[in-house]
Amino acid sequence: MSQPVDPMIARHRAILETARNTGSVSVEALAEAHGVTPQTIRRDLNLLAQQSMLSRVHGGAVVTSGVDNLSYTERRHVAADIKDAIGAAAAALVPDGASLFINIGSTTEAIARHLIGRRDLMVITNNLNVVDILADKPGIEVIAAGGRVRAGDRAVIGALAMDFIRSFRVDYALIGASAIERDGTFLDFDMDEVRVSQTIIAHARKVMLAVDSTKLGRPAPVRIGDLGDVDYLVTDAVDDILEAACDAAGVCVVACR
Repeated sequence: MSQPVDPMIARHRAILETARNTGSVSVEALAEAHGVTPQTIRRDLNLLAQQSMLSRVHGGAVVTSGVDNLSYTERRHVAADIKDAIGAAAAALVPDGASLFINIGSTTEAIARHLIGRRDLMVITNNLNVVDILADKPGIEVIAAGGRVRAGDRAVIGALAMDFIRSFRVDYALIGASAIERDGTFLDFDMDEVRVSQTIIAHARKVMLAVDSTKLGRPAPVRIGDLGDVDYLVTDAVDDILEAACDAAGVCVVACR
């Protein structure tokens, strides 16, 4: 059963849909359409601009190009409480004694933090932030992928990382994404990062996609995969269209708040 959608999130989705249909939106028109104050709409637009979903202009906002992502530092602070709840729900699905991949992303790092205290885990990751979170924790063996380190977020990407990952076949892949479409296609911004994620997916028995609902309908240019690649979708809310797509694909939806 789908979870009730927070009114602000529902309004944000409607604002984004209007912007994509028209190319731009105005504060006054949105306030009238949604029955809220202009101040509320300005806050909405500022939040959407911080998430790189719209670009603010005087009196409203315009659609972004869909080819730029926020910096890692900025991404860590977007929907932080929701990501923490998703991290707890996703970690609860991982049994003690499992082997797993964890890829790049602030949401997957939240999962890693909730794995602390678990027993007999083997964690293979191309995310050096995950290495920092888990490397000295009892009961967890951490194996770091080798290769080129991207300075902005300490992601290990490129051909060497992909070759390293192919050496394993793990129980779970814990995957994040920058965007997810309503048909379940999930996307990102960087081709090298996507190719590593695809390699991780191909070498896992079960795949867990963890994304917060602000990613739903967000534009991003590079396709990682679709619901046929996923066993679990862990998120804070899904709409009816995405839930139906998950049902059709046999994906287990774990919704948390």
